Amino acid sequence: MSNKKTMVEQLADWAHDADWSMLSDEAKEALKGRVLDSIGVAIGALNGEPVKNIRQMTENLGGEKLVTLIGGGKTTPDYATFYNGAAVRYLDFNDSYLAKEETGHPSDNIAPVLAAAEYADANGKDFLLALAIAYQVQCRLSDVAPVRKYGFDHTVQGAYGAAAGAARAMGFDSSEIANAVAIAGTGYNSLRVTRTGELSNWKGLAYPNTAMGAMHATMLAKYGISGPREVFEGNKGLMDSIAGEFTINWHNENLERVTDTIIKRFNAEIHSQSSIEGLLELRDRENIKPEDIKAIRLTTFDVAYNIIGGGEEGGKKLIRYKEEADHSLPYMLAAAYLDGQVMPEQYDSDRINRGDIQELLQKVDVKPDVHYSSRFPDEMACRIELETNDGQIFEIEKSDYKGFKSKPASWDVLMAKYNSLTRNIDSDLAHEIAETIRNLDNVNVSDLTQLLDQIQIKEDVSI
Repeated sequence: MSNKKTMVEQLADWAHDADWSMLSDEAKEALKGRVLDSIGVAIGALNGEPVKNIRQMTENLGGEKLVTLIGGGKTTPDYATFYNGAAVRYLDFNDSYLAKEETGHPSDNIAPVLAAAEYADANGKDFLLALAIAYQVQCRLSDVAPVRKYGFDHTVQGAYGAAAGAARAMGFDSSEIANAVAIAGTGYNSLRVTRTGELSNWKGLAYPNTAMGAMHATMLAKYGISGPREVFEGNKGLMDSIAGEFTINWHNENLERVTDTIIKRFNAEIHSQSSIEGLLELRDRENIKPEDIKAIRLTTFDVAYNIIGGGEEGGKKLIRYKEEADHSLPYMLAAAYLDGQVMPEQYDSDRINRGDIQELLQKVDVKPDVHYSSRFPDEMACRIELETNDGQIFEIEKSDYKGFKSKPASWDVLMAKYNSLTRNIDSDLAHEIAETIRNLDNVNVSDLTQLLDQIQIKEDVSI
């Protein structure tokens, strides 16, 4: 047998040896910003029907009261990971990472890493460092091992990141980290049908489910269960079965990928952000009445077209409920033009089914452009043409938006979004949560989770 370490063992050594000094000041601030953004999004989602249903399921199933649920109560680390992850993900308003052939949401790792850190009574630095590891693993695997084109979901790479981050947060040695990552990576390879065709609640729950599995894998490793050490390169491993050959020299990896993630300005699928911003700018500039619009023509990059524009992942003009609406460029552009924003209220059932928006979205046409596609993911280039009933054409072109890598969101911008999403909880508590996150490297994780335990949402206020 060869003494050469497998890829998962090399990853585990790197994750184990990583320390706080490896993080740049920019990365530290980005991590705090992603936590603030995701906690705000989770609070804003607590009245969402699927989130409330999962809360009921969690309470009915019970479980040892070990880890905090956002909004109060405690349960086991894996159940808490699923519930908190569902809250972070439900609105589809958390961060994104754009690789050339894969887009993921690395802040989905906050739920498992936070659960692991609270369970281990870790301090804030330990939590942020473990979260940086989770970000790095998921993002780098998205770079070199995209799976969407093979029919698998971006949660595949997330299983490795969630387990690596959770295992590090629990203070595992290298062997235990390797086992946790190997078990999670082997066990959670979700199908892309999650996000194609007629969409369901599962679109927002696939990663929380993977993260719950990664948390479970981490606990198995804690209790001495081993996993297949050739999960990446072995016979019928990730390379052989799904992704094809790739290499990562984990020894040389840094912890900076979090600084390449982007924040959503609008409550809309990430690839829509520049086109929504552009249409709103055109709307404000020209003041054209909706009833005077003959057509809205969007030319964009191929990933946006294929996922949300009516390309390879299905038509986007039959819109009946939230999961279809927030993955439809025609709907989101129509909502932006009519309402001047795309926020959670644009996905209320009454808004989705109203005649004005259903009529306008039928006038939106989307097509891909090779030149714009070549500029992705460094840009999110697009062009919008608005034609009026009398034949006039108005245009705007965009390459990015406020929140993209070229225009990163400041703490003040993140706070404005956070405040809008947390307006239905006690304002003093919301402020204390934000300040604790901003100072997370100087406090214990329990200082944050104790505050999350106190959250109470007004039940009569919808998202």
